Amino acid sequence: PLLSQEDFTDEDSSDEEWGIQPTKRRASRKRPRSVTASPVSSPLKSPSKKWERKRRSVRKEENEADGDRWCDIDEEDVEPPQPRFRPDREVGPQLNRTANYTPLELFQLFFSVTVINTLVKNTNAYGKKKYQGHKESWVPVTAADMYSFVCLVLYMGIAPLKTLKDFWRGSKLFSLPFPASVMPCRRFLAISRSLHMNDPAVEAANDQKKGTSGYDRLCKIKPLYGQILEASYTFFHPHQHISIDERMVASKARIGFKQYIKSKPTKWGFKLFVLADSSCGYTLNFFVYVGREGEPTGKGVGYDAVMRLLEIPFLGKGYKLYVDNFYTSPTLFLDLLQRKIWACGTVRSNIAGYPKTKRNDMPVKTPRGTIRWIRKGGLLFVKWLDTRGVTMCSTLHKAYSNDMVKRKVKDADGQWTVKEVPVPGCIKDYNQHMGGVDLSDALISYYNVLHKTQKWYKTLFYHFVDIATVNAFILHKGMCKLQNRPVLTQKNFREQLILSLAEIVPPASPSNVSATSPPSPSAETLDRATAGRRACVVCKRKSPVYCSTCQKTLCFTSFRNCYSEWHRGNKVCF
Repeated sequence: PLLSQEDFTDEDSSDEEWGIQPTKRRASRKRPRSVTASPVSSPLKSPSKKWERKRRSVRKEENEADGDRWCDIDEEDVEPPQPRFRPDREVGPQLNRTANYTPLELFQLFFSVTVINTLVKNTNAYGKKKYQGHKESWVPVTAADMYSFVCLVLYMGIAPLKTLKDFWRGSKLFSLPFPASVMPCRRFLAISRSLHMNDPAVEAANDQKKGTSGYDRLCKIKPLYGQILEASYTFFHPHQHISIDERMVASKARIGFKQYIKSKPTKWGFKLFVLADSSCGYTLNFFVYVGREGEPTGKGVGYDAVMRLLEIPFLGKGYKLYVDNFYTSPTLFLDLLQRKIWACGTVRSNIAGYPKTKRNDMPVKTPRGTIRWIRKGGLLFVKWLDTRGVTMCSTLHKAYSNDMVKRKVKDADGQWTVKEVPVPGCIKDYNQHMGGVDLSDALISYYNVLHKTQKWYKTLFYHFVDIATVNAFILHKGMCKLQNRPVLTQKNFREQLILSLAEIVPPASPSNVSATSPPSPSAETLDRATAGRRACVVCKRKSPVYCSTCQKTLCFTSFRNCYSEWHRGNKVCF
């Protein structure tokens, strides 16, 4: 259709004015001899011709659109066929649904015996190499030591202090008996400094490939990284609504793939792309973004991230995926539709495939709740005005389904009143189901175990502990719901897990029994050789020997005899 006279303002209505007025102004600036010049020979282009070209381009655009226009809320839309949800497994925890799992058993689904043995092996290899030539030799780490280390890492999340050594301070302000009963401070710090997830020999071989296509930037976290990922999608099957978003893990380590995102609360750190269940926040799949990897598809980083996250086994068909405008594109949504995955998300107006037509577009000044929509094949594009404009793209929604939301608006007298305004169904569902990753982030942030460290791979190790703990807690809630049992809070769940980890001890052996132990020790002292240890008044090292007469802690070992030294120095007979 051609543009009518009413589509233009009074300024644009006269072609003669366009042709005459500029000529007079131009002639007044020229010398007198140029007044008689022929208009045809003038180098200036007539504004009327510019306007004609503009009108022709508008007509051409409308003709090419072949009827595309933004529809109003009153115009009926055809509801697309709704997906039939067909998961490959029963949704929820993939466990024995009649068994009563303890917090430790659920946590060990992620930090299994294999994971702990890998950490022990690689930590010992690196510690032995690091302590070569030092006065103190490396004491090998056992599986029980590693469980105790993880136990204290979790404990520091529910009772945070400023520095690690504060947990072992004996002053009135910092008298926490639990850390000292699990592991001495020196031992904890030694394990923390030497903690390694990969074999140092494999890392050295990978460093030789730096600068080539075979170099692996995530080599230092690879064994644990893959084990946590496999456990995450093995022991839980998602419900129909899933979401994808980014997650920032705070770090200022000196590494090339550290990201800075100004709009995020955590501005510096590692960026993870995460797939989560929208109903409970369970982390199904994730990967650390290190920049361009392999051959790009040419369809954008968001497209590649979504396709990579959805490459998990036994997912099934009929899922409803929610993403933000970083990922949304018509190409992605149509490709997902071919895989029987429906999608919904906010969209940027400059993306390829977005409708360019301006016919019946939303006016500049329009009331709150105004809706415009266009359907192009299987794609629905919706504009909705709330406090600002929101643009959506969906393959599973109808343009408007008579949904309403309450908003505060000013009436004619300037008073705030509550008014119901129409809202598209895609926006209502997006607000309800997009927060899966945000829910997971919130559960992690309540008792975050992240420690300040200069080693980037240790930052990700602590984040893996967070993911394992939160996923184990969500499995606990799912099992309790199935069995109609009371659900623990996350804090109580973590407390029981910490106590269970602290009770994991190596098999009893004669070397575990101290020669200086009291005649009738308690069961806790036998379980933990470090229980009741205090600083010696002479050498300041930890000792379980205590002089009840002098009320002093003193060393009495084959290497140090502070007991005798102190008594002789103070002229006390013994």
